[in-house]
This record gives sequence, structure tokens and C-alpha cells, in this order.
Amino acid sequence: MSANSAAAAPSAFERDARAANAHHGEIRPSEIAIGVLIGRTAEFFDFFVYAIASVLVFPAVVFSFADPVTGTYYAFALLALAFVVRPIGTAFFTWMHRRYGDAAKLTTALFLLGCSTIVIGFLPAYASVGTASVITLIVLRVGQGLALGGTWDGLAPLLAVSVPENKRGWYAMLPQLGAPLGLLVASALYYFLITNLTQDDFLGWGWRYPFFVAFAVNVVALFARLRIVVTENYREMFERGELHPSPVRQTIARNGRNIVIGAFVPLASFALFHMVTVFPLSWIHLNNEPVSRFLLIEIIATVFGVVAHIASGPLADHYGRRRVLGVCAGAIAFYSCLAPLLLNGGTIGETIYMIIGSVILGISFGQCSGALAANFPRSQRYTGSALTSDLAWLFGAGFAPLAALAIAQNLGLVFSGAYLLSGAVVTLLALLVNRRLAASAL
Repeated sequence: MSANSAAAAPSAFERDARAANAHHGEIRPSEIAIGVLIGRTAEFFDFFVYAIASVLVFPAVVFSFADPVTGTYYAFALLALAFVVRPIGTAFFTWMHRRYGDAAKLTTALFLLGCSTIVIGFLPAYASVGTASVITLIVLRVGQGLALGGTWDGLAPLLAVSVPENKRGWYAMLPQLGAPLGLLVASALYYFLITNLTQDDFLGWGWRYPFFVAFAVNVVALFARLRIVVTENYREMFERGELHPSPVRQTIARNGRNIVIGAFVPLASFALFHMVTVFPLSWIHLNNEPVSRFLLIEIIATVFGVVAHIASGPLADHYGRRRVLGVCAGAIAFYSCLAPLLLNGGTIGETIYMIIGSVILGISFGQCSGALAANFPRSQRYTGSALTSDLAWLFGAGFAPLAALAIAQNLGLVFSGAYLLSGAVVTLLALLVNRRLAASAL
């Protein structure tokens, strides 16, 4: 049996699920987009629940043996750990997809993600169990990272080959819209808890509720995505699009250069991703400024970000995706020079910092998924896009909060903009190379 035929053979679980959904009929791109949006929103909500806890909770609960700054360093190191192990998860779950089918893979991955998340909600404090608290959090964070490698469902690249060419920017934007929506809900939930609980109650038990909510959201997202991926029409669309989970080794051997260059294309966007979400929250918190005030600013700025995300679709369809990403990289470079001054400018400065950053991020991040998939031949676009996304997150976002905080603490806040500037420069260079690679893949 060939690799492709093995990948195409559905498991008993998938055959039963597809029979149950046989009445669904033809799947339209809009339905795929809704499934993508629900799935990505759940994943990003899960991510931001953990990321915000890395600032407000874990330094005080898990790393209470260290001073607040060092505890935040430790928490950010664990935040990055998931991005480090994510490619391993992608390799394992790609094998699982080829062996047992996409529904089994997606169910297992989201089950692992959900279980890892909800168990964090029961995590005992360091004051109660000592080092076991730290070790447990490390294991659970690794579980989240491995699981995220398996949540890649191929819906984004399927959209790229299933929609009219003049609408690809619009549909490429929809999966990315899950990021600001996830941040919006997570920030609002923490804002509600912080403003309605005492500090002792929040650190004692209140912080656990967002992790329970994240588990419930993942369950809903699982069924929303399975409703699409188990249908026969979805399978036929993948066959027409030649979107197969190609072996990881083969994909790297044939497209290694595309993967590496593609990972650097969204570097500026992914670096900015943390510079307007996690890092400023840590800076505000460590400088003893009101966290609730900044969370409210973040919520308002994220609304602007949602609008910018939506606008990125028509902009990319009209001007071209690479041109939009190039202009955004230039805007990020300019923003990196002003950002430290704004963040240190009190409530007004923080608000301007967050709104401008969120708008730029919305337009640039909104088109990242399309740029990642563009270089690969269709037969290897599924796995190639997943690996490229993993590396882009690792290089661009994984260590961004830790690096930015370390730079700001040791050299001054003004130097944190240099980190963002370097990402913008790398993106501009990668776009130049990427244009030639995309042309050769046609």
C-alpha cells in the first residue's frame, strides 16, 4: 500500500462519523472558514489563558521561591517550551494522521490539549508541594505543546486552494482572526476576576477558572471541526486539492529551504504578537502599575485589532499579500522606535501603544497563514505549512516575551524596541527571497 493510499484509508471511527454526517451535503468555503475560525479561537484562547497566567499567577504561585522578575523569567521560559516541542508533536501526529486518519488525529490532539489545560487548573502551589509544582507545570506545558502540533487540521491550506483567487486574502484572514478573538475573551475573563476578587482569592483559587473554561471551549471546538473533517465531501476536497499529510522527512528533504525561508517571512508579525500582548502586561505588572487598568486598555485595543484583521483580507486581495506584509514590516520597524516611549508614557501612552500595535498586528498577522503555504507544491502543502508554522512561532514568538523582558530589565525599556526592529528587518529580507521561491514552486 502506498503512502497516499494509507493516508486515504479511513479508520472505523472515521467511517462511522462520516456515515453520521452523510446528510451534511456539499461543504462550502464559508463552512470551512467557520470551522477554522472556531478552532483557532479555541486554540488562541487556550494560549492566552496560559500566557496571562504566566504574568499574573505562575511567578507568585509556582515560582514563589524566586523574586518577581526571576519568577517571570521562569514562567516565560515555560511559555516558550511549548513552541520548542511543537514540531515534535507535528511529526508524531502527522504519522498518526497517515496511519489512522485525520479525525482520530484531531480528536487525540485536542483531548491531550484539553486534559493538559484543565489539569493546570488543579495545579498545587509551590508552597504546598515544593518542586513537584514546577515539575508538574513543565510536564503539562510539554503536553500542550505536543498537542498543538496535532491540532493542525489542514483547513487553512484547503481554503487556499478552494476559493477564488481574488478572495484568497479574505479567506486567509479568517483563521488568523481567532487570535484577537481569543485574546479578547481571555483578557475580559481575567479582568472580571481581578476586579471582583481580592488578590488573595485570585491567587488562591480565582485564577483556576479560566483554565476550566478553556477546556470547555476546546470540547466545543473539537465537535465543530469534526463536523467538517469527517464528511465525505471534505475528504473529496482534500483529494482534489492534493492535500495529503506527506511524511515529515520527505517534506523537509524536498522543501527544507522553503520551510526555513517561509518561517522567517512572518517573523516581524509574530514578534509583534507578543510585544502587544504578553510583554507589556509583564512590564506593567512588575512595575506595580494597576493590572486591571491595562487589561481594560488591552481589551479596547484588541477591538481595533479585530477590525484591522478583517480589513487585511480586502487589502491583500487588492494590493497583494506580499506587498501588504512588506508595508506592515516597514510599519513595525517604525513602530519599534516609538513603542518603548509610548509604553512608558502613562495611561495615554499605553493606550496609544496598544491601539497602534494592535492595528499593525491585525493587518500583518491577518495574512501570515497565506504566506506560509504559498511556496509549497500542493502534494506537500499540508505538512509543509504545518512545519513552517511551527518554526515561525518558535523563531518569532516563542522567546519574544522572555527576550524583550530581559532586554528591558537589563538595558532599559528603550532597547526592547531593537528586538522588534530586528524582526522587521528579517521579514523584509525573507520576503525578497520568498518571492523567488514562490515563483519556482508554480
